[in-house]
Amino acid sequence: MSKKLGLILVGLVALLGTILFQQFNSPTVALTHSQQVGQALMQSHQGDLPVPTGAVAQMPSMAVSGEQVSYGTDSNPMTGYLARPADSTESLPALIVIHEWWGLNDNIQMMTDRLAGEGYMALAVDLYGGEVAENPEQAKMLVQSATANPQQIQENLRQAYAYLEGQQATKIGSIGWCFGGSRSLETALLFPDKLDAAVIYYGGQLVTDADQLAALEMPILGIFGALDDNPSPETVQQFETALKSAGKSPEIYIYDGADHAFANSSGTRYNAAAAEDAWTKTTAFLERHLKE
Repeated sequence: MSKKLGLILVGLVALLGTILFQQFNSPTVALTHSQQVGQALMQSHQGDLPVPTGAVAQMPSMAVSGEQVSYGTDSNPMTGYLARPADSTESLPALIVIHEWWGLNDNIQMMTDRLAGEGYMALAVDLYGGEVAENPEQAKMLVQSATANPQQIQENLRQAYAYLEGQQATKIGSIGWCFGGSRSLETALLFPDKLDAAVIYYGGQLVTDADQLAALEMPILGIFGALDDNPSPETVQQFETALKSAGKSPEIYIYDGADHAFANSSGTRYNAAAAEDAWTKTTAFLERHLKE
């Protein structure tokens, strides 16, 4: 082997060593909070689509009227869907309804109508600015974009609360599913001594620090699936323990055989038995705390 060729080989080996050293010793790029949320929900919705499953949509128990409404400000406009019992002229208890990671789609409007059919003024907020996902990839992009700006989410929820106050709501609660379940807890934390009830359907990012939950004064209903990993049953139990340590008396239910998004009749993980029982518990809970 010539001296020149030997030097070339030595140089190549050194270069390869440098590349390998940098690869194995470079710091791992940390995911942002919004990316973590997107990845966790993507994992929870593997193989899921917001498509009809054949399940018959539940109609409201009474006639309702629904319309698009603006609930933001001139400088920060927001549009949502408001439903209430048809021809109702009296003041009503109200709900802030918060969509799943798919967005304010037909399923959420249907659920908002169902809640209105139980005697509530229900405002479905839109945290995606009018965008709706048709597949998990789109939903991941939307949820990451939304959670990258938590101040805008909180302002949206504040404006929704203010709107319902302006409609002379007798009491105000929150309810949400999936991404919206997390935001329902966030609404409770935004209005710890004002919100009258909070319902959380399988919302991830549960707060498990009793000190953070200590200020909450409203009753809390939590609906979760035993097969879910976002949040996992272990995290749900930690959440319940933290609430009790903070002196609260939450109602927490974990359904055997139910996965994430089991209450969504338009999704592929719909569990009719669990969803029907959860709905019964939800309406009874809201009746006790928003109407009595």
